Amino acid sequence: MTIAWLGMGSNIEDRLGYLQAGIAGTCALPGTHILAKSAVYETAPVGGVEQGPFLNGVVKIETSLTPEQLLEGVLQVEKVNGRERVVHWGPRTLDIDILAYGQEVIAKSYLKVPHPYLAERAFVLVPWAEIGGDWQVPGQGKVNELLEKLPVLELVGVQKTGYTW
Repeated sequence: MTIAWLGMGSNIEDRLGYLQAGIAGTCALPGTHILAKSAVYETAPVGGVEQGPFLNGVVKIETSLTPEQLLEGVLQVEKVNGRERVVHWGPRTLDIDILAYGQEVIAKSYLKVPHPYLAERAFVLVPWAEIGGDWQVPGQGKVNELLEKLPVLELVGVQKTGYTW
């Protein structure tokens, strides 16, 4: 079994419902269990595409799936929940990213772990630090250390909600 970290987000329609469906779909993957969930945060979109705010969170899982099997599984969970990849960094019903998979470093065309942008994204680091701030991201440092390096302005758009998922 391997500990992995997933980032989840949604900014279309029933955002919380899609996050909850993401949790349910992830739990249904073979040999996969949710160990911890962050709070849900409302965040501003990144990437320059005009769109509404996101709900984001991070989950810690334990899985017997390989990284490739986990990727295939979360992509299927996204698809079942109406995810369409039309505009890069555009609006989405459900987005599930593999942030880390144990201490592995994977650099394939279709899978990069740790996630290549995680150290730049408050919407990932803030919820991750809440449930796993001491996690050592391979080649980058602890989650808490990465969060401390973010400019204060990056943190302004990350607001904890009262939602549960």
